[in-house]
Amino acid sequence: MGAGLQDNAIRIERPAKTLRELALDKMRDSIVNGYFRPGDRLVERDLCAQLGVSRTIVREVLRHLESEGLVSNQPNKGPIVAMLDLEEAKQIYEIRGALEGMAARLCAERGDKKIAQALDKSLNGIRKSYAEKDMPGVLAHTSAFYQTLFSKVDRHVAWGVVNLLTVRINHLRSMTIKTPNRDSDGPAQMEKIVDAIRRGDGQAAYQAATDHVARACAIAEEVLSAQAGSD
Repeated sequence: MGAGLQDNAIRIERPAKTLRELALDKMRDSIVNGYFRPGDRLVERDLCAQLGVSRTIVREVLRHLESEGLVSNQPNKGPIVAMLDLEEAKQIYEIRGALEGMAARLCAERGDKKIAQALDKSLNGIRKSYAEKDMPGVLAHTSAFYQTLFSKVDRHVAWGVVNLLTVRINHLRSMTIKTPNRDSDGPAQMEKIVDAIRRGDGQAAYQAATDHVARACAIAEEVLSAQAGSD
């Protein structure tokens, strides 16, 4: 047996993610899913113990989350979970409405039955996750739904724009999906998008997509306004 073959046989595979990346994923998910709530202080010493990583990694993670808009540094307080800003939220929903409406129209005009089938798969996943009270699952399947919407019509630049906002979008989604009746109303609105795409009705698909975003925006406004009033 040659030396080269022996070396390959015992080679240690590099982990798919570094410890820093794993800590970043865990902290991001913890904020988006509400384990850490807006305004909560993020104490480095406590995070080191909770995550089981060094203070250097915690600091790097907090800096990255600050760049994503999930963490803010307050004078005399240090890092806290960023408060969701109502005006910023409105702008995010404006961008979503414009781009998702466009993508839905294009999907309908493409006339490809496989698009509706792929969207149905994600929609079924959303409903199943709601039934199991699996909110991270709802977020994951919802993101997959929209990725399909953009990728099936080769709108990768538009998806890239949406993807840059994904963390903030999911932060907002994590609030709206928990509101009363959203587990039925949300999927029903998304089903209208899929039905219009299946029929090849571009205008109806556009309208259904923008209506869905508008309703989510209205819910987010209600939640954020209520939070601001209670502070």
